[in-house]
Amino acid sequence: MTILKKIKLKVRKIMDKKFYITTPIFYPNSNLHMGHAYVVTICDILARSAKLQGKDVYFLTGSDENTGKILKTVAERNQSVDFYLKELSQNFKDLYASLDISYDQFIQTSDKEKHWPGAVALWNKLVEAGDIYKSKYVGLYCVGCETFYTEKDLIDGKCRIHLTAPEQIEEENYFFKLSKYTEQIKNKIQNGELEIIPTSRKNEILALLERGLEDVSFSRPIKNVPHGIPVPNDPEQVIYVWCDALVNYISALGYGLEDDALFQKFWPADVHVIGKDILRFHSAIWPAMLLSAKLALPKSILVHGMINSGGHKMSKSLGNVLDPKELILKYGKDAVRYYLAREVSTFEDSDMTIEKFKEAYNANLANGLGNLVSRIMKMAEDNLDSPIHIHDSEADISLYFELLNNFEIGKACDYIWLQIGVLDQYIQESQPFKVVKVDKEVGQKMIAGLVTKLYFVAMMLDSILPDSAEKIKTLIKKNKAPETPLFIRKD
Repeated sequence: MTILKKIKLKVRKIMDKKFYITTPIFYPNSNLHMGHAYVVTICDILARSAKLQGKDVYFLTGSDENTGKILKTVAERNQSVDFYLKELSQNFKDLYASLDISYDQFIQTSDKEKHWPGAVALWNKLVEAGDIYKSKYVGLYCVGCETFYTEKDLIDGKCRIHLTAPEQIEEENYFFKLSKYTEQIKNKIQNGELEIIPTSRKNEILALLERGLEDVSFSRPIKNVPHGIPVPNDPEQVIYVWCDALVNYISALGYGLEDDALFQKFWPADVHVIGKDILRFHSAIWPAMLLSAKLALPKSILVHGMINSGGHKMSKSLGNVLDPKELILKYGKDAVRYYLAREVSTFEDSDMTIEKFKEAYNANLANGLGNLVSRIMKMAEDNLDSPIHIHDSEADISLYFELLNNFEIGKACDYIWLQIGVLDQYIQESQPFKVVKVDKEVGQKMIAGLVTKLYFVAMMLDSILPDSAEKIKTLIKKNKAPETPLFIRKD
């Protein structure tokens, strides 16, 4: 092996030890729903898994706050922008705390000290590349999406997401030469440099690229959108939402600041986790911006499906909204994490109802995991003279990590519950609680083996159900049965 190859291999190994994962940044919202809970939970699972594999992890989430809707809302509520945003950002943080979300930073695009310098720095890079120009725009604008659309983007003249007719507007804005980067982006997706997961979403964005990208508006007149980041050297314009919002992934790391150590360490992102409704922005506009600024592209974009309820989009008018906070209060945070991890598909739309939630809870947590922990630890407490000393290195859970590294979160959960089923079957067939009364040494060995395997189950649960995993490990260290079941059946 040549010296150069050795150096490249060493650099690759160092880079492989870091893991940077992001959620999309959310619109400030007083009514956080199951979709918010879902995306931060799957990101948390992937982040925790990476930590268990010895990687240096940075987990970013946040809120998108430089929008016209903010001003409309604060005017209706007669509040200041700062008060409103502080209140809503706390709503996110409270939900995250209730779900044990281990994020490292909550970035707010209204942050003038951290985010704004990064957005301005990237804008200037696009200008240096000759990719920003001024032109008059006449077209359709969806206020709900904060997005300009063409007729071909609509269904029956309405926005695909909000099902409302966009406004017809005429403005003079700055535009970004998105069309210039169509072929480069297509090639990078096709050769796997930018991985879009799942394949159906990759094919969707490739079809869009095949039709060709059009230049996009990257600013709005400040008279129309007075809440936002001023365009450098033109105070009459503000940087438009996508050239502002998407930059959060690097501004949060210090891009544009003197201290950019986090950016140097963690960029490019290992995975952006997004919903399918913002695929185009992340798989076309964001890569083009990075190419223009001569920055590395993210390694992968994981596109999750949506959660419906009873076959319909969750809606207050339909009465099918499931509030994550109410479920956490009644069933516990790990019950909600379990359902989102195992019962909701990572890649496709899924249906969730309270009946399905309760059925899964009782079958797989109360009667499954909880019952198994009680049975094994009761046998251990009654029959073992001292706690079993187990080393993490004894466990072979590489298949579990492989599934999570491929974003197969549901299959990783299936693998854990397969092990739970195997342990249950072993107890039923071998009955160590009877054997120990006849042959103490053999029975103790059987029970010790069960405790060891239960510990390995807890190791895997660390990323899925962190609270339950810690409780199980504590019981094993103390050689005690739980005083109350981990999960109490709900009738």
